[in-house]
Amino acid sequence: MTSSISRFSVPESLEALPDDIRDTILAVQEKAGFVPNVFLMLAHRPAEFRAFFAYHDALMERESDTLTKAEKEMIVVATSARNRCLYCVVAHGALVRIYSKTPELADQVAVNHRTAPINERHRVMLDFAMYCGVEVGELTDAWEERLTNVGFTREDIWDIGAITAFFGLSNRLVTLTGTPPNQEFYLMGRVPREK
Repeated sequence: MTSSISRFSVPESLEALPDDIRDTILAVQEKAGFVPNVFLMLAHRPAEFRAFFAYHDALMERESDTLTKAEKEMIVVATSARNRCLYCVVAHGALVRIYSKTPELADQVAVNHRTAPINERHRVMLDFAMYCGVEVGELTDAWEERLTNVGFTREDIWDIGAITAFFGLSNRLVTLTGTPPNQEFYLMGRVPREK
């Protein structure tokens, strides 16, 4: 493994990791075909690795009332772009392309969601995510009305705010450590995957 993926130490090998973390990384490698750099960067602190991915999975893997996987990833891309986190824009942009089946959507949302060709539901969702990530983030009656008027439930509203907050943490950690996105992410959802 290379230390160029973090300004902090990374494991010299997967065998040097605790069993549960190694198993998690191997499962991701099996599914993706590579090990995302963020997994190796976070393995620097095993307890934080476990907490980070437990919360990540609780937010991103759970079934939301109406919020889709593509919408969740759009939130990550838009707010990560605002936070200037290349890793998350590139890695989660790949997931936007895959889940939405729209290759250009992630780039459009990352540059400016207000000019992207998205529907009113997505515009309100991303406006609220930006409000949560950049401004106060308080759920006011006016925000709740705007969000429910485009079909979001109170649980969806929690998800939008929580995803924004969690990836604010992720953005800052990746920036702190200087962790670059894997090259594989750049083509995911743009070029058909080899079988």
